[in-house]
Amino acid sequence: MTDSMNLTRRTILFAPLALAACRNGGETLSFNGQTMGTSYSITAVTGSATAGREELVAGIDQALAAVHAEMSNWDSQSEVSLFNASASTNSQTVSPAFAQVMNSAEDVRLLSGGKFDVALGPLIEAWGFGATGQTGTQPSDALIASLMAGVGVGVEVDGNTIRKNNAETQVYLSSIAKGHGVDRVAQALNDLGVKDYMVEIGGDLVTAGVNPEGQPWQVGIEKPDVLALGVQSVVGISGMGLATSGDYRNFFEVDGQRFSHILDGETGRPVDHATASATVVAENAMMADAWSTAMLTLGREEGLKLAEELNLAVMFIERDASGDTFTTTASAQFAALQA
Repeated sequence: MTDSMNLTRRTILFAPLALAACRNGGETLSFNGQTMGTSYSITAVTGSATAGREELVAGIDQALAAVHAEMSNWDSQSEVSLFNASASTNSQTVSPAFAQVMNSAEDVRLLSGGKFDVALGPLIEAWGFGATGQTGTQPSDALIASLMAGVGVGVEVDGNTIRKNNAETQVYLSSIAKGHGVDRVAQALNDLGVKDYMVEIGGDLVTAGVNPEGQPWQVGIEKPDVLALGVQSVVGISGMGLATSGDYRNFFEVDGQRFSHILDGETGRPVDHATASATVVAENAMMADAWSTAMLTLGREEGLKLAEELNLAVMFIERDASGDTFTTTASAQFAALQA
């Protein structure tokens, strides 16, 4: 018997969203909508803004539309889709943003020992988590082995050109592009004079300045249990990105065995360990997004070692054998944020 579940990945956010006067001056404006197959929520304190609400909406929409056109695997005419459709191993010119994301993804792939890899497209499709929308699929060992031939070879980036090292390579950017989209919206707000804000897309977020109460933005990290969602931990951040990756919102089950959408770049299979989620705080949302996926793939034991080596702020949440109890483990950098 096969059951599937696909819920939007979200980190619970704590921020007043109503229009109101703020302790740090200006109004608090909220913006909400749909993008990248999920929802977004933006809180902006307009004390320093040089633009009104309509201009802010236009700036947000323009940033989101640009990221969609560049990096959506669900748009056949996006840059990433056209790159995937090409069987050429020649260099191809892409937008600076696409090149930046690919460069950052390759950095994380190398540092994670190949656990994180955006070039898992055929495997993502085979497991039923791709743009075709086929869910509840358990591929054969032989198919996994054949598809792994195009994994781990990387995509070369040189300036604004990228090149496949294997003609069959298919890039999926869902583990990094959403965070990049958050950063693009944040840049649009900066350009319009907004200095205090929180931008969130599907659980990836970035903050700047302070919240309407004049304090660091308070972010609740949810308990990784879709049947009993709640807050596991809270962290206050400013001028940083945060993302949580979990195995509990997008998965299917076959005869009681769970298969998560988080694939291990070394095995081509869903992660299978006690770590249910990994939350990363980084210099921006893009890197938090990528590293949260990498850390979840590594699992708490390996991930914590790497986090300490790289001075990454990471919190792992693990479930016990019953699946009912959760424990948290934080790297030194993450613990410092909670002090």
